[in-house]
Amino acid sequence: MFSEAGNVISCSVSASAISVNSLEKWFSPTRSGWRAYLQPFAAPTSPALRGVSFEVAPGESVGLLGANGAGKTTLLRILATLLLPTRGAAQIAGHDAVREPAAVRRQLGYHAGSDLGFYPRLTALENLRFFGQLNHLSKEALSGRIKSLAERFNVVDALDRQVRALSTGTIQRLSLLRSILHEPKALLLDEPTRSMDAIASTNFRRFLKTEVISGRGTSLLFASHSMQEIEVLADRVAILQQGIVVAIDTPAALKKKYSADSLENVFRRATEQGPQIDSEPHKP
Repeated sequence: MFSEAGNVISCSVSASAISVNSLEKWFSPTRSGWRAYLQPFAAPTSPALRGVSFEVAPGESVGLLGANGAGKTTLLRILATLLLPTRGAAQIAGHDAVREPAAVRRQLGYHAGSDLGFYPRLTALENLRFFGQLNHLSKEALSGRIKSLAERFNVVDALDRQVRALSTGTIQRLSLLRSILHEPKALLLDEPTRSMDAIASTNFRRFLKTEVISGRGTSLLFASHSMQEIEVLADRVAILQQGIVVAIDTPAALKKKYSADSLENVFRRATEQGPQIDSEPHKP
């Protein structure tokens, strides 16, 4: 199910696990009161993404770095088929996110930074079984995967408890477990270690790096505000500002380009002048 390719960066579309081409997303302005009824008909004037293009090779990990509102979550939601782009194209394992959403979801694991989507009155185990069956896992395979991953994520004691009774950090770990339960070819993670303690975060990053990315050739695209997390996980870093990729390269190359000794200084120098942007959306 997984590509055996290593951490090889390729510009070939056919070899890309994740491909984003001139992607744009514009939203209509938020309205209140009776004007909210007119919002579906209002022209999109609020940009979230402006012509974003890059690729992620099989077995490669790319980190998205940007301030709040830079477009990281919007980009991940489009790739996860939860939002439609205004313009441009996005593909997962060769499948178009707009035209082939069902095929994309079969290849994809997704973890949202918020609104984790569990059924609160079901136990953690019942939730995991339900989502595993949606991904066409057999009962035998599902049972083995849940047992193995629950031990790795240290959530065995939570499996028989209702999700509504669990801590935020435990629910976060369950969501990450769910995202890799079906061994996807591509993994999208939005702030994966938010609400997790330091030890759990370190263990998860090690597991993700050694067993999921390197071990199985899974491609990872993740958003994070943690410079340490990006340093540990990312083969390349894409810096977003106001919906535009202002820089993308390996951490070492970015430090050299911006004469910086840390990713924090890279980010500051890459974004201090602001991107060149259009004031109007392109026509879909």
